[in-house]
Amino acid sequence: MVRDFSLDTSLFPDELALLLDLMRNDRDNTGNAEAAAAADGFDWDRFYSLVRHHRLYPALYGKLHTMAEDGKVKAAIPRQWIQALRSDYQSNTFQMLKLSAEMEQLSKLFAESGIKSLVLKGPVLAADLYGDISKRTCGDLDVLVPIDRLEQAEKLLEEMGYVKDDYIETVLNDWKWRHHHITFFHLRKGMKIEVHWRLNPGPGKEPDFHALWERKRLSAITHHPVYYLGREDLFLFLVSHGARHGWSRLRWLTDIDRIARQEMDWARLLRLLDAYGYVHVGAQALILASQLLHTPVPPELKSITEDRHARRLAQDALYYIRQMINLHGETIPEDVAKYHKRHLFTLMSLQQKVLFILSFFHPYPEDAKTLALPKRLHVLYFPLRPFLWLWRKTKKQPLSQGGT
Repeated sequence: MVRDFSLDTSLFPDELALLLDLMRNDRDNTGNAEAAAAADGFDWDRFYSLVRHHRLYPALYGKLHTMAEDGKVKAAIPRQWIQALRSDYQSNTFQMLKLSAEMEQLSKLFAESGIKSLVLKGPVLAADLYGDISKRTCGDLDVLVPIDRLEQAEKLLEEMGYVKDDYIETVLNDWKWRHHHITFFHLRKGMKIEVHWRLNPGPGKEPDFHALWERKRLSAITHHPVYYLGREDLFLFLVSHGARHGWSRLRWLTDIDRIARQEMDWARLLRLLDAYGYVHVGAQALILASQLLHTPVPPELKSITEDRHARRLAQDALYYIRQMINLHGETIPEDVAKYHKRHLFTLMSLQQKVLFILSFFHPYPEDAKTLALPKRLHVLYFPLRPFLWLWRKTKKQPLSQGGT
């Protein structure tokens, strides 16, 4: 536990407090479940909505089912919600089995075509952290490939029946560093695959594919070889991904709880976090996990959790957790969007902030929409960018001129 510092969770509703308590692995949680059920005003509908929002029903169902079968909670947890969680658990198990089969087929196809690939999350993550693919939810597959094999990977997916979601707009190849993945859908299978060439969107430093490949691990859940990130690389990816999404789903924080309990080269991890500007983000994750889930902080990393900036970042993340915010929705409330924009900037290291500010001087696709120039003249968007930006701010209308 982080000493001499406590997150202010006073605004957490009772239903969220119970959910966090039940997800902890360090003690018997039966008493608190019974107390919650007996309390006036406890809303089991809201509790179930929280479980669904945070994607915790696979891991939670086993605990609640065991408690109910042992008679420890008696009528504490309404039977209807135990049944609803069982249905969710079963549906997720089938989904993970389908994803496992697709993951193995895709990895085999890529390997036969000479494409090295690393699975970032999905069934391999569930098996590695929870010991069972049914204990974690996953809606899609995330696969990392070298950027020079991206076009080949796209063609193979199209041959499998996948359709590319061609939403990325680009000018002067800024897609290579502003974005980090392309999404593909298979309508008949109901599958979604994200093919990554970076772990996170840029700008910013991160391990290149070849370094990650050298430290890869082999999954034990498939017949054909499926590779995924080494443990220290996985920790870096999980904390950077969770922080970028505000830890708005507690599933990402339970991932940190699980991986922090595994054997790891903590000195190597600390070097990785420092090399790529994620020390404070790693500390934020450990502070949140230690105080909300009672995750033990490795002695080698306790010093970084004492940093004032990291503690402030952890407190700021509670904004997302206590309000059940969905950053993946089609529309995000304006106040949430503004808060998230500010929070993302505070998450950046000094070097990342400098690169982020410099990235504004690189042309955006909006510049090409404002003033269309022939492709051979796109370099002119660099000197023109300040004027085009000012035009959009003052006129709020595009210019239509020139060709592509």
